[in-house]
Amino acid sequence: MKMLIKRMPLGCYAANSYILTCEDTKEAVVVDPGGESEDTIKALTDENLELKYIILTHGHADHIGAVLDLKEKYDVPILIHEDDEELINDPDKNLSSQLPMKETSFKSDKNLKDGDIVKFGNVELEVIHTPGHSKGCICLKSGKDILTGDTLFLGSIGRTDLYGSSSQEELVDSVKSKIMIYEDDVNLHSGHGAESSIGFERKNNPFL
Repeated sequence: MKMLIKRMPLGCYAANSYILTCEDTKEAVVVDPGGESEDTIKALTDENLELKYIILTHGHADHIGAVLDLKEKYDVPILIHEDDEELINDPDKNLSSQLPMKETSFKSDKNLKDGDIVKFGNVELEVIHTPGHSKGCICLKSGKDILTGDTLFLGSIGRTDLYGSSSQEELVDSVKSKIMIYEDDVNLHSGHGAESSIGFERKNNPFL
């Protein structure tokens, strides 16, 4: 089994959207489609991929801008942690009403919780609940790859001053207790910016 990862910076804040593909079966999921749905649709079409799920690491506007377009075209389930359901239901809470984008609200098809496994093709994604940036922030782990959303960035961590955020202390605790427990060679794919690794963050991230 091999999972292919395609990163696409999209939307008003160039949030990293990811297309994860099972190389064996061509089944795929889209994580955090933040905007420019036509780019994601083209990538799926060009590679002849079968979309199975839309997965959201959290409910802020810059990560959900293209959800409704993809839902309309593919009619696949939208998955988000249960604690962020309120964000996607409300344009004021998810901040789409305050950003240069269309106001966005919708409901999920399934709510995730810590430890859940999302399967597509021969790939299994483990849901890791990492509250701090939002109540329902999650990371997604498969093998030596973790998608960290806005929990952990290259040399930094997520903001904690938005609706649904808790505290920097809780966020740092989430990172230390849920993410930094893995080996140094695990790759980190964040919600903004370049990728990193557990080893690099262990040595260089000033918040840790």
